[in-house]
Amino acid sequence: MQNDNQKVNVLIAGTGVAGLCCALNLPRDMRVLMLTKSTLEESDSFLAQGGICMLRGAEDFNGYFEDTMRAGHYENNEAAVRLMIESSPDMIEDLVEAGVDFARTETGKFRFTREGGHSRPRILFHDDITGREITSKLLSRVKTLPNVEIRENCTLVDIICKDGECFGGVVRDNQTEELANVYADFTLLATGGIGGLYKNSTNFPHLTGDALAIALQNGVAVEHLDYVQIHPTTFFSKIKGRRFLISESVRGEGAVLLDKHGNRFCNELLPRDIVTGDIRMQMEKDGTEHVWLDMRPVGAGTLREHFPTICEHCMNEGFDPLKEPIPVVPAQHYFMGGIKVDLDAKTNMKRLFAAGETACNGVHGKNRLASNSLLESLIWAKRAAACMQAERSDEIREMPKPDHSRYAEHEALKEKYAKMIREEAEREACYD
Repeated sequence: MQNDNQKVNVLIAGTGVAGLCCALNLPRDMRVLMLTKSTLEESDSFLAQGGICMLRGAEDFNGYFEDTMRAGHYENNEAAVRLMIESSPDMIEDLVEAGVDFARTETGKFRFTREGGHSRPRILFHDDITGREITSKLLSRVKTLPNVEIRENCTLVDIICKDGECFGGVVRDNQTEELANVYADFTLLATGGIGGLYKNSTNFPHLTGDALAIALQNGVAVEHLDYVQIHPTTFFSKIKGRRFLISESVRGEGAVLLDKHGNRFCNELLPRDIVTGDIRMQMEKDGTEHVWLDMRPVGAGTLREHFPTICEHCMNEGFDPLKEPIPVVPAQHYFMGGIKVDLDAKTNMKRLFAAGETACNGVHGKNRLASNSLLESLIWAKRAAACMQAERSDEIREMPKPDHSRYAEHEALKEKYAKMIREEAEREACYD
């Protein structure tokens, strides 16, 4: 670790789209330190396949709003949903300005696709690697900023707080195992989801919800920790570990689900939780470990053009999606709960913000509508940056000095954090 006690204006834990967007929207005279627990490309933002939603015009608002609410079982925060939808055109404009290359028609207009739960095509995409396209372009921009420092292989083990106010965080260098205090005027928690707590997940295994446990032990409000989304179609494998996602867009373009006899058994364009339930029922009925996804109705040309990465993975696994169905199974995918925030990404602790999958602003309700996650993450991160800029001051604060002995046994700390999250999730489930 470079400094035992470093001072910055903004500490950002996480280098996915939320963290990157916040950094890009901060004034250049604010010193920013970004942390990532692993390497820069090992954030779930890079894994997003399907795309990012965009309001297609005033006539689309009611449909987009209803689709999002219906998918969330009407447990969504209506104000947050409205804010996200209304902000989407400006955010897409920001991304295009940052160099993001979305698919376009021959006349140069955006090309939209449809996914499950959507009443019409409103999803922008870049092949089947939209997350990688967006995240890599934002990361390239951030790397050019002289006011931003990025540290890989560094974990936020706790926030530094006193009397309901955040002063930064305690950071662990995962290679040297050294601990250091990073004092900050503002702190953003954007550490991703909780997939690493599951045996089978589409997430990177190091994403274990640390920020949630940190929030819990410091009195920061959390919400709906039992709201976990299972993605209905991941490539089936007997090997344990991260599951390869077969994008919802494949079904949006016409792929169908088949039972062991080759018969279609459900409506593939219903929200994810419903399709997941249908698949599990069919697996139980058939006595199988998976069902089949037939991508051939999409057409060979569209499969090659729109889904090259998915096709390549299937080929590497011994299946040719142009000629035969592929085996798929549900797996943990996305976390709708998290650290409770308002419409500006503020937590109930002064100077502490949260955005992305780490946060719960109520947009998704009990179940996320496909391709709303990248959009929501970016919008709340941008709003967090605006708040930080508006609330900056020359106030001199007396910095607390945390006891590092509490974090000395890192493996024990990780187990403690995981246990806290599981217990809180189970407690919330009991109250539902």
